[in-house]
Amino acid sequence: MDRLQDELVIGDASFSSRFFLGSGKTSRYTKALIDSAIEYAGTEMISVAIRMLDSENSPLSMIPEGIRLLPNTLGAKTAEDAVAMAHIARDRGLGNWIKIEIMDDTGRYFLPFAAATVEATKILAGEGYTVLPYFYPELKTARQLVAAGAAALMPLASPSGSSKGLQTRDFIKDLIQEVQLPIIVDAGIGHPSQACEAMELGCAGIMANTALATADDLGLMARAFRMAIDAGRAGYLSRKHD
Repeated sequence: MDRLQDELVIGDASFSSRFFLGSGKTSRYTKALIDSAIEYAGTEMISVAIRMLDSENSPLSMIPEGIRLLPNTLGAKTAEDAVAMAHIARDRGLGNWIKIEIMDDTGRYFLPFAAATVEATKILAGEGYTVLPYFYPELKTARQLVAAGAAALMPLASPSGSSKGLQTRDFIKDLIQEVQLPIIVDAGIGHPSQACEAMELGCAGIMANTALATADDLGLMARAFRMAIDAGRAGYLSRKHD
């Protein structure tokens, strides 16, 4: 399969690579990590926490031109928080793409706040943003996000940073079958084999960070993710008529 003939389209943009880099491990968010993801995994979009824009760990100065930035609202607890953060990112010249992350869960799993995520998605999509909401893969919420104007959906595979893989596999499979938007799995993908499984299931892409940020050989891990994602995508396409 020629990856250039199988591009992923989100909103007004298309991507040859289906691996996107997250920003969870900011302490390890070094230039070497970013460079490895771009060179060896082909990464074309990197998510940046808006609340980290002015910190010493901000990756902005390390991301080369030509890579799409996806500001995220990590730290938001309400829809109003997320909308305000999106406005900050746009005012800072980071464009109108936004990843909505709203969590009011004070427990150990930091699960997304569904109602607020839907509300923020509706507001920002109405303002012309390309909105990618992060949420627990529940079909009712997914349908609400589609109606609210989301450009793609980003369900969690398992708790963020856990590397436990597709614990929500059956729920994500329901989304793939029922929702006509790209499904980009986010959170919990800690190994290339898990990324391959998600892609073979029919997911459109993978966002990960911990797997790369904690690897001893960044380039080798990035290359492994690229091959795993391509293999999973090829497997899915080979039987997509089923």
